[in-house]
Amino acid sequence: MLLPYLDIDETEAGCDEAGRGCLCGPVFAAAVILPKDFRNEMLNDSKKLTERQRLQLRTVIEREAVAWAVAEVSNEEIDRINILRASIEAMHRALDRLTVRPTSILVDGNRFAPYGGIRHTTIVKGDGKYASIAAASVLAKTYRDELMYRLDKEYPQYGWGKNKGYPTRLHRAAIAEYGATKYHRMTFNLSCENPRECEASR
Repeated sequence: MLLPYLDIDETEAGCDEAGRGCLCGPVFAAAVILPKDFRNEMLNDSKKLTERQRLQLRTVIEREAVAWAVAEVSNEEIDRINILRASIEAMHRALDRLTVRPTSILVDGNRFAPYGGIRHTTIVKGDGKYASIAAASVLAKTYRDELMYRLDKEYPQYGWGKNKGYPTRLHRAAIAEYGATKYHRMTFNLSCENPRECEASR
């Protein structure tokens, strides 16, 4: 069971991102404020859930959260400011969209930038420890996956419907064969680390 909050006296917003390690597409982030009495046995780090579980939880989170929001930073912006700053910016944008202002922020990971004078706490692997961060991870992941399914229809040769833009061998092989698209992050290493692997996977 995930911990419901870090400090019962605070209105805590959990924040997490999705897509930081991808070769293409935006990085997404979500911010979620859950009720103090929120409990859900299924809720966990989104990476440990099936797609069906994530979608089921998304419905619950959006219905029961005190407030929630999702935001993104494009691949062009990522190339301009770097992925770490883009991930933090996406979280800030999600916090901007909350209809309830939190009094503290819980962030998955170990890096964040001050936001609006609100106290924040970074928690390594926080998406597997605190419910609000796990809920944010579910929203960020599901919304980003939906976008990648749409982009996959535009560029089916890259397998984004399956790899979601992550640097799988098949994805790198497709870049080697077809070149980069307008959605690729040009400041990332898009080439095959092992050319033989790319050739073998075509």
